[in-house]
Amino acid sequence: MGNPHITAGTVYSVLFTIGTCHLLNDMIQSVIPALYPLIKDKYGFTFAQIGIITLVFQATSSVLQPFVGQYADRHPQPFSLALGMGFTLVGLLSLSFSSGFLPILLSVALIGCGSAVFHPEASRVAQMASGGKKSLAQSIFQVGGNGGSAVGPLLTALIVMPFGQIAVGWFAIAAFLAAMLLMRIGRWYKLMLSEIKSHHIKINTCTFNLSKKTVHMALWILVLMIFSKYFFNACMTSYFTFYLMEKFNLTMQQSQYCLFAYLAAFAIGTLLGGFMGDRYGRKYVILFSILGAAPFTLMMPYLNLGLTIATAIISGLIIASAFSAIVVYATDLMPDKVGMIAGIFFGLMFGLGGIGSAFFGWLADVTSIEYIFKVSTWLPLFGIVAIFLPNLRRTASPNKSSE
Repeated sequence: MGNPHITAGTVYSVLFTIGTCHLLNDMIQSVIPALYPLIKDKYGFTFAQIGIITLVFQATSSVLQPFVGQYADRHPQPFSLALGMGFTLVGLLSLSFSSGFLPILLSVALIGCGSAVFHPEASRVAQMASGGKKSLAQSIFQVGGNGGSAVGPLLTALIVMPFGQIAVGWFAIAAFLAAMLLMRIGRWYKLMLSEIKSHHIKINTCTFNLSKKTVHMALWILVLMIFSKYFFNACMTSYFTFYLMEKFNLTMQQSQYCLFAYLAAFAIGTLLGGFMGDRYGRKYVILFSILGAAPFTLMMPYLNLGLTIATAIISGLIIASAFSAIVVYATDLMPDKVGMIAGIFFGLMFGLGGIGSAFFGWLADVTSIEYIFKVSTWLPLFGIVAIFLPNLRRTASPNKSSE
């Protein structure tokens, strides 16, 4: 990657490397929900237990991320990225040999800890390498994660389903590769911090003429956006395979391919959202990406197999464009707390996703899989509150990009 320079503009080599690491990290994490049909049959778990596994995994990550981000804002730790991947590596190996509910919970908690360390610092690296194109940088970083989430179920269908739970250990190779790449990122990050300090450069200095009350209101609206997006997505990622198997009699492997199609569309939508956020304004991308999906999600439970998959793909494509815009919009509101804000919103993403998975698992046990899909498809309508987000107008740092 070479020696960094603060005026070099967008450092694409760093962005693509950190995006690749995000791909490997989230590919590993997506093995967990893709493994659900196998372990449910193997150990006789209920849907509620499946939801609790997701809740523990995502709550571990969500609770720790804001604290990791806040600490990183004050005391950046360039090599903590590689350390976090070490937690993931240990959790993976443990998961491949776990033989009951509690050992599986411990394994996914370790993987969640790795995620908690990775995401806030990685978001800081992405913004530092953005050269002002913050939505694009965040979307490159995020599309790596979404791409990994899409590939995970596909690899699970090809590797884990034929060979069983023990095959999860093969994904440790991806964790080791990510750790090596993150060591390189850590060296770049350390050099960049040294250059910033030696030149007395303050990054993220763009400010906006907003009152504290307006900032807090905007942050709460963004939190509701995350709720709307990730409660729906939790239902899709955890239970879409079960829905397809129950309603359309697909095999476990066929349903994994359909989940891959949805998650691949999610990844593409994330990248498109980054381009549109920098060009047209992040508020409008947030509003469109959530409300625009509502007509398609509302139709989904009443369609045949082909149209169900098609509307799932379209919904994922549209809804996914919101997240990078939400994170960058939030960091624009509090530009001196990038790590903490990224930690909070990534934490909310995982935490609300976990709560959503546990809730829909419980609801599926007392009703049916088809019923929870009818309920979840109304969630994108919450996106209407995005109209109350303030339009950001830059009042300082003219060399930075604005809303």
